[in-house]
Amino acid sequence: MAMAASIIDNSLSLAKERTNQGVFPQEIPTDVVVQVGEANFNLHKFMLVAKSNYIRKLILESKDSDLARISLSDIPGGPEIFKKAAKFCYGVNFEITVHNVAALRCAAEYLQMADTYCKGNLAGRTEEFLSQVALASLTGAVVVLKSCEDLPMAEDLKIVQRCVDVVSYTACSEANFPSKSPPNWWTEELTILHIAFFEKIIAAMKSRGAKALTMASAIVTYSESSLRDLVRDHSGIGKKSSDSGDSDARIVQIQLLESIVSLLPADKAAFPINFLCCLLRSAIFLRASSSCKNELEKRILVILEHVTVDDLLVLSFTYDGERLFDLESVRRIISGFVEKEKSVAVFNGGGFGDVCSPAMRRVAKTVDAYLGEIATYSELSISRFNGMANLVPKAARKVEDDLYRAIDIYLKAHPNLDEIEREKLCSAMDPHKLSYEARVHASQNKRLPLQIVLHALYYDQLKLRGGGGGEDCHPPDAANARTQLQTDVSLIRENEALRSEVSKMKMYITDLQKGTPSTSSSKGVSRRATFFSSMSKTLGKLNPFRHGSKDTSSIEDVVDISKPRRRRFSIS
Repeated sequence: MAMAASIIDNSLSLAKERTNQGVFPQEIPTDVVVQVGEANFNLHKFMLVAKSNYIRKLILESKDSDLARISLSDIPGGPEIFKKAAKFCYGVNFEITVHNVAALRCAAEYLQMADTYCKGNLAGRTEEFLSQVALASLTGAVVVLKSCEDLPMAEDLKIVQRCVDVVSYTACSEANFPSKSPPNWWTEELTILHIAFFEKIIAAMKSRGAKALTMASAIVTYSESSLRDLVRDHSGIGKKSSDSGDSDARIVQIQLLESIVSLLPADKAAFPINFLCCLLRSAIFLRASSSCKNELEKRILVILEHVTVDDLLVLSFTYDGERLFDLESVRRIISGFVEKEKSVAVFNGGGFGDVCSPAMRRVAKTVDAYLGEIATYSELSISRFNGMANLVPKAARKVEDDLYRAIDIYLKAHPNLDEIEREKLCSAMDPHKLSYEARVHASQNKRLPLQIVLHALYYDQLKLRGGGGGEDCHPPDAANARTQLQTDVSLIRENEALRSEVSKMKMYITDLQKGTPSTSSSKGVSRRATFFSSMSKTLGKLNPFRHGSKDTSSIEDVVDISKPRRRRFSIS
């Protein structure tokens, strides 16, 4: 018996040589070669036939009276498992474990090594181990299930279903009455499984009435493990979008991601929004199907009030954080949330024009902060910036300081914008909704177009004229306000020209005092005459009584609103 065991142990090492030489001593010659894949096993027919009904039938039904070679290339488990089955036929002890029991059970079925053929056969031994050891715990069942990935016969023998039943039952029990710490320890155990088996477990848990949060916990853990480079990469150090080609690995990742998304429970609030945003970024990066991305977008917009700026940034940038990658998903999510809020308002019998929900106000604040974060990137055009800002209803912003900050950041990052482009950018903002501090800042902000500065300043003037009304005061006459603003714009531009002339005159006088040589006397007289003539004309335009009006109540200083002066403008 020991000699037979030695023969089997040496057979695999000799398989690569594909030798037909016997491995038994001459006094006990072998009479059959069993080929399994590239391995050849020199064995004895009578030892195999005693345990395997399949080999017995092959020998009896063979047309060759002296069958010397048997091919078992399709035996479950391959050469390693057949080696153990052959050991069993020779009566040599070997270890059955949770890693090989499923393959041995399938091989026993293939070789027809049932107890009905021979008492205490391999099929009975493996079934006993499965029932008493392997399937007695969740961990053992998961390992057995993992080993079934390359064993199609395991489905027919109900090994897969038995494992799924054990795992799903234990998972539901642990979710309600944890026996270990941390309570969700079992979710880590499932991460080694193929997605097809993981799907079976989630379906079984659902049929057992598991809570959505319990299944969500397992799905989150599984996703972070199986899509580690995509879902868990928050460091900004990852693959660039250009790295995703049509490789086999990418196709596998897409299939895995879409399978995970299809498993998400109907309860859309069961998952943290950060996890959903990471899944959506993965879908965008891998160029997954539209249905996959749409499902994730719908789930995010339902709980958008809990979103943070970082969550939105996750969707917008490439994995290396170098450039904006996708803004359309963010735009669709915000738009969908606004439409949902409108529908809720209508259903509740109210309007959506002047009053917005607290959730809508929170989203508006987040969107403004988000715009401030992406404003520095050259890929962001004015139209896309305004389009994102205008998705939020006007009523959702009581104060637009955050939007003003985002606009100011954009202007600072894009210094080459002309006046028209700056006015277009600022059209998304209502200057009347700025706080007093923001209006003071705007009045001194040279990056803003002049029209916006005057809007803010004129609003303060109207408040002062009205006796210092609160923030909710509005101009009494919009037409008169627009006319006054146009006049103010013209006057400020003329004032700027006057300042320039005075500056030139000061320089000229300084040069004279220093004794700097000048041109001919006649030219100097002509130059001074021209300057004073120009300054006189400009001062004449600034005369508030030149059209016959003697109402000076509206003449206020707009240069420094913190210390109002009696005069509208100053040239000092």
